[in-house]
Amino acid sequence: MARGKIQIKRIENQTNRQVTYSKRRNGLFKKANELTVLCDAKVSIIMISSTGKLHEFISPSVTTKQLFDLYQKTVGVDLWNSHYEKMQEQLRKLKDVNRNLQREIRQRMGESLNDLNYEQLEELNENVDNSLKLIRERKYKVIGNQIETYKKKVRNVEEIHRNLLLEFDARQEDPYGLVEQEGDYNSVLGFPNGGPRILALRLQPNHQPNHHLHSGGGSDITTFALA
Repeated sequence: MARGKIQIKRIENQTNRQVTYSKRRNGLFKKANELTVLCDAKVSIIMISSTGKLHEFISPSVTTKQLFDLYQKTVGVDLWNSHYEKMQEQLRKLKDVNRNLQREIRQRMGESLNDLNYEQLEELNENVDNSLKLIRERKYKVIGNQIETYKKKVRNVEEIHRNLLLEFDARQEDPYGLVEQEGDYNSVLGFPNGGPRILALRLQPNHQPNHHLHSGGGSDITTFALA
């Protein structure tokens, strides 16, 4: 069954367009290879897709440069001469820019000033003043950022110091750790529902209890009733 004739126009669907490009590119490269083998022809094909991808084919018996040289010889044109002249012109412009920049650097350092007239010296002086102004602004900005950073560090250290002082004062007021957040002694001693108001304290080894306190034998725990 014969295929219907395809209308030659741009394929709007991007996926279909890419598939058609890939198939026809492979077919074209296949025909170019057949021409190379069957007819001993020198064939070169350069293709760039709509997505910017480069595809090329060249006969194995020749390089791209050789083929372009053969084209120039056959047609009688020089493809490289105009390109070389453009490159030379671009190189001259870059050399001029580099030379001017080096001269400006020397002048800003106080050198090569003999060839300048009064107006040029005034302009140079103004440029130097503007440059110094920009440098000062950037320097002050950097210093300001550093100062803010150091202030934040100092505030953090002061906050830590205040918290340590509060913790130290709390321990001084309650050295035995019995009172915490206004809790009662019964809760501390394990009497949540109330009980005898008895306080137990652990004495240091170098402290001896008074004679009126009742102490258990062989223990460093002293208990006495609270009033």
